[in-house]
Amino acid sequence: MGKLEVLTIPAMLQASFKDFGNRQSLIFAGEENRTYSQLENEIKKAALQLKSVGVEKGEKIAILSLNMPQWGIAFFAASVIGAVVVPVLPDFHPNEIKNILEHADVSVVYVSETLRLKLGTPENMTVISIENFVLSSEASNCSIDDMDERKFEYEKVQENDLASIIYTSGTTGTSKGVMLSHKNIVWTAQQCWIIQNIIPSDRFLSVLPLSHTFENTIGLILPIKYGASVSYLQKPPVASVLISALQQVKPTMMLVVPLIIEKIYKSKILPEINRKMITRVLYKMPAFRKILNKVAGKKLYETFGGQLKFFGVGGAKLDDNVERFLMEGGFPLAIGYGMTESSPLLAGAGVGKTRFLSTGTPMAGVKIRISGADPKTGRGEIQAKGQNVMLGYYKETEITRQAFTEDGWLKTGDLGYFDQDGNLFIKGRMKNMIVGSSGENIYPEEIESVINRMEYVLESLVMQKKGRLVALVHLNMEELEQKYQDLKSETVSFLNDKADEILQEIQKKVNDELNKFSQIQRFVLHPDPFEKTPTQKIKRFLYYA
Repeated sequence: MGKLEVLTIPAMLQASFKDFGNRQSLIFAGEENRTYSQLENEIKKAALQLKSVGVEKGEKIAILSLNMPQWGIAFFAASVIGAVVVPVLPDFHPNEIKNILEHADVSVVYVSETLRLKLGTPENMTVISIENFVLSSEASNCSIDDMDERKFEYEKVQENDLASIIYTSGTTGTSKGVMLSHKNIVWTAQQCWIIQNIIPSDRFLSVLPLSHTFENTIGLILPIKYGASVSYLQKPPVASVLISALQQVKPTMMLVVPLIIEKIYKSKILPEINRKMITRVLYKMPAFRKILNKVAGKKLYETFGGQLKFFGVGGAKLDDNVERFLMEGGFPLAIGYGMTESSPLLAGAGVGKTRFLSTGTPMAGVKIRISGADPKTGRGEIQAKGQNVMLGYYKETEITRQAFTEDGWLKTGDLGYFDQDGNLFIKGRMKNMIVGSSGENIYPEEIESVINRMEYVLESLVMQKKGRLVALVHLNMEELEQKYQDLKSETVSFLNDKADEILQEIQKKVNDELNKFSQIQRFVLHPDPFEKTPTQKIKRFLYYA
């Protein structure tokens, strides 16, 4: 399928239903029971059901559900009648869910059985069980089985009509409703095809929440536009479930956030390399490291089904060591950068075009500039323009105004710079920047990147406390337990003592790599994983008190 003349979700769907009727569409991993023609009928029936309960164009329809084929059916059913979808992240607290539903003026909410308790009993809203599209009320005349899809007519939807309101849960603790138009979403999906061609035989395996714009646009809209299939897990993505699904689906396309692959590397790949003294020593030598990474990468590739041709990583910064491993291991790595406000992609590098530590070049049709660049470093705020940039924040005129420059560029709040080849490098958030005692700019994300490269470190958080730089460090205690399991003195206190010793070693190694004003005065063991956003960025505001 080529470019669409009209960039709306209904227009995209009609073209896909016409071109890919017999192809597989949205299914559970291991099942093959829903063609594009069947998907079309289910969407039309669900749309007629919405109309039968009084939903009109422009009304807000929420989806509070885990990933499943019915999620996409509900999303598209609302879209084809001109309703506005409000995806709600499953991890939101019940109070957040209540506030979102009220703030967005939601009239109908789809909910999965596992999340029904979080929903409570919302007033003045129609509740539909997403698994079977049964209404919670006894409105028997609204059964989806009674709907005749032949009577369905697509609503006339304009490109700039509101398609979705996505409430972000950022690292700052604030949640705003990002308004995305039909054009924002479909145009972005269309431009993504330039980075990575999608064909009808491609198979996506979905592991990220559909209520986040990364998975929504690139993991749902993109494959549906080009006739690919998307498989969903029927259970939470624990290792055994994921491995089974990978072997069943043998995906050609996957989207992940860094934490997923970082966990695999730090809990499986690295301990195996460090298990023997010879490989442990050789891994520190670049030439041998490349060989070991290639061997380990080949094994991991087979674990992922052996047919991957696109492994897209986005949503947060990827650990340096993990990125190097994927590149040297022959993994089909692709990197992307963006935000909910840009539907989401702003820049990216396709398979074979990645540059170490860079997030690629601006996506075709997107303009990116560096504002207020430092004369020495070239770093400044990343600002963007394009057909993918949001309409604004729902009911937040002043906050919307503040999000744009006077000449209409979106202010991302991220710091970055371009190299001579036009590759974009992200250096952290402006709001996270720390000003040193002599006025120096200190970027915590850069220091964390150095800390996270150290052995036994899973993640870290750098902050300023009483004028001193402090690092909270979460260590891989399981690996420590394994290393010292033969010692009779293996106790909790012993392991904590070893952890303190390791932190002291890490502090020395890290500070040896940092300039004087960025050096960490204190390392603190953080026993539990840090609390994170849906894209697995640490909720920094929780630890700044």
